[in-house]
Amino acid sequence: MDVMPKWAEVVLVPLISLLLAAILSALVILAIGEDPIAAVELMVQGALGSTYGWGYTLYYATNFMFTGLAVAVAFHAKMFNIGGEGQAMLGGLGVALACLYFPWPHWSLALIAATVGAALFGAAWAAIPAYLQAKRGSHIVITTIMFNFIAAAVLNYMLVNVLRPEGSMDPATERFSPTVHLPTLHEILAPFGIEFSKAAPANFSLLVAIAACILVWALIWRTRLGYEIRAYGFSEPGARYAGISPTRIIMISMLISGGLAGLMAINNVMGEAERLVLNATEGAGFIGIAVALMGRSHPLGVFLAAILFGFLYQGGAELALWTSIPRELIVVIQALVILFTGALDNMVRMPLESLFLRYRKGRS
Repeated sequence: MDVMPKWAEVVLVPLISLLLAAILSALVILAIGEDPIAAVELMVQGALGSTYGWGYTLYYATNFMFTGLAVAVAFHAKMFNIGGEGQAMLGGLGVALACLYFPWPHWSLALIAATVGAALFGAAWAAIPAYLQAKRGSHIVITTIMFNFIAAAVLNYMLVNVLRPEGSMDPATERFSPTVHLPTLHEILAPFGIEFSKAAPANFSLLVAIAACILVWALIWRTRLGYEIRAYGFSEPGARYAGISPTRIIMISMLISGGLAGLMAINNVMGEAERLVLNATEGAGFIGIAVALMGRSHPLGVFLAAILFGFLYQGGAELALWTSIPRELIVVIQALVILFTGALDNMVRMPLESLFLRYRKGRS
């Protein structure tokens, strides 16, 4: 029997960790002479107080859902995929090729092609570290980190030398055709009589991200493959004894993980920028690690954690814009959330387990 009930594991531990991060962040804000209560109010108002703020919060959250799910799938197979950033970059290349070189008559057809392109390019970029892990014993953390830098170099070369329009100095592709532009939340909600900001970048890919959460849940907890992935992650020797091939699980898990990371590009490349530019990922691949940690590698947890980090990104931007709090301090606040919900998880978990153990002994 587990020492701590499941609800405490899933809800209480992250909530207390988040509260500790908030308290420490408030002390840091106080130390520089700002009012932490006013700062929180501004963050909430800027990120959640209008449809414009919600649009940006959901836009960032969409990115984090894809990269968080990518990390979560690899986690279940006992692998730490830190290559989501590079896989998302190459996913963007797949989206750009699908949108630029085919005359799609409607955005829905272009979305299907872009989704396939993004997933294939992301999966292909993850396949090489996966093969090195499965066949050569190379550590997945090292190889995926290295491949982030290689992906950045490949993307830079493609944008400067291959995809850049003639006469342009900007290392970016030309804009996609209007027929492949994804509808924004404003356009999606308007037929239902719901007003939403036209300027907000949240778009149809949010629904794709939610669908991805549902499909990953079904894969991990409702299929034989998902059972094999979890069994391998729980005990490699036990999985071998049961006839589960480690090579097969490593390759499939990383292909799915890379494909999910690549799917992020349909949001920031096809949905928001409507062209491929350098640095389009903006660190979302690394934030996905924190999202997966905080969400306990469960799709519902990833969804909620992605919303939280979307709030922190948009709210932090509002703080940097309207107060004297420097942008660097916003990064510190985000880092504190990551620190407490990830690295210092046991600092909260162990006292809670002790309390629940005492409670059970007292009742028996």
